Amino acid sequence: MINKDNEFEIIHSSGRIFKAGIRDIIGAPVDAIVNPANSGLSHGGGLAAVISDEAGPELDNQCEKIIKKIGKVPETKAVPTKAGRLPFKGIIHAVGPRMGNGNEKDKIQKTVINSLLIADKLGWQSLAFPAICTGIFGVPGNICAEAFKESVPIFWKEKKDTSVNLVWLCLTIDNYPIFKKIINR
Repeated sequence: MINKDNEFEIIHSSGRIFKAGIRDIIGAPVDAIVNPANSGLSHGGGLAAVISDEAGPELDNQCEKIIKKIGKVPETKAVPTKAGRLPFKGIIHAVGPRMGNGNEKDKIQKTVINSLLIADKLGWQSLAFPAICTGIFGVPGNICAEAFKESVPIFWKEKKDTSVNLVWLCLTIDNYPIFKKIINR
């Protein structure tokens, strides 16, 4: 494990790297990012609105087409789109749980793994996540941190031939300490 003041990394037994740190996801050095979406893929607030604003109207148009075609995206599932004006190969829109719906940690784990499966299917080598569901959806950081701590290694262990070699967890200055404490123990 490599530690800096505002980020750390863990090298998995497969040689793949999990990094976490205080970082704006829009500037993450990755192939694609994960958007913490609602089931209607409407980006009305929080980080989803920021990503939508930066990506431009093409992103919202793609999301509207997806909803017209398949309906609402179920909790724990994810769908990819192009990245609009953002410098990524794509964006994965992941629908995590709202606090109070039950089994939040397990649902975040499934959401993370489903997002990684999409990145792998598309051949992307690196993917950045926010602290899914800790904003508007109200899931406490410790629950989200536990979910990431377990889900990323599980994915790499079960999907030995994955293209995804780097996972970035982009955190805020407020949620970084709890994530660092939980993931590093």
